[in-house]
Amino acid sequence: MRFPIQAIAWLVPALVLGISLPARADGPSFDCRKAQLPAEKTICADARMSAIDVLVAKALRGFEPAFGGDRRKIARQLAADRNACKADAACIVSAQNNALQTYGSAPSWVEEYNIALIGKKALDLAARTPRPVDQPLPSSIGRCGFTHIKTLTARLGDDPLATASPEAGSAATFTNGGAAVSYDREPGLAGSKVGDPVVMCLISIPRDCPQGDLRGRVYYGVDLAGKGTWSLPDSQHLCGGA
Repeated sequence: MRFPIQAIAWLVPALVLGISLPARADGPSFDCRKAQLPAEKTICADARMSAIDVLVAKALRGFEPAFGGDRRKIARQLAADRNACKADAACIVSAQNNALQTYGSAPSWVEEYNIALIGKKALDLAARTPRPVDQPLPSSIGRCGFTHIKTLTARLGDDPLATASPEAGSAATFTNGGAAVSYDREPGLAGSKVGDPVVMCLISIPRDCPQGDLRGRVYYGVDLAGKGTWSLPDSQHLCGGA
């Protein structure tokens, strides 16, 4: 079954052209005349991504790992996430937003730009795939894949999400092994049904974590039938949590 992008394009926030930059959109943090990597060249060609790169460089200077990790190693991992994106703008902004979250916090306009780009990427994938089949759970930032909703329940217990109280939170599992959890009633999941086809995109991989603690990856999801969207972690506790 084809899911034409025109039918679900309203899901993408109207932000790609409408996001306001800071008063000074300086950047990036490196000399574009010496840019060699595809990710660097893509950043140089976009004022928003250049501004984000400056924010990342500034945030790194004040960063101290929360769990005794190696500051330089964490920074190298985050830079590798960005460079692995090559020229994929949605992937680059996801990686840079993840770096900002790791180093402290990301301005709201960066998060909005991230969701706008990754939402468009998810819908473009759906539009050009006539007969989507389940794919493995994305394991790299910026990667997207098809899956289906396996369960929809309250955050704790097996109560169906459709009839659970708003205070019970939300939880979903997917046929690719992924999960989404929220302490709130997530509108995008609440309007979905078991069996609905979904595009899932990995937008955050925690890098400042205790050794071996892999919880807290964040996935952006689009329900291609119910037309809901969400951006949620795979665990109710992030890495290092209870």
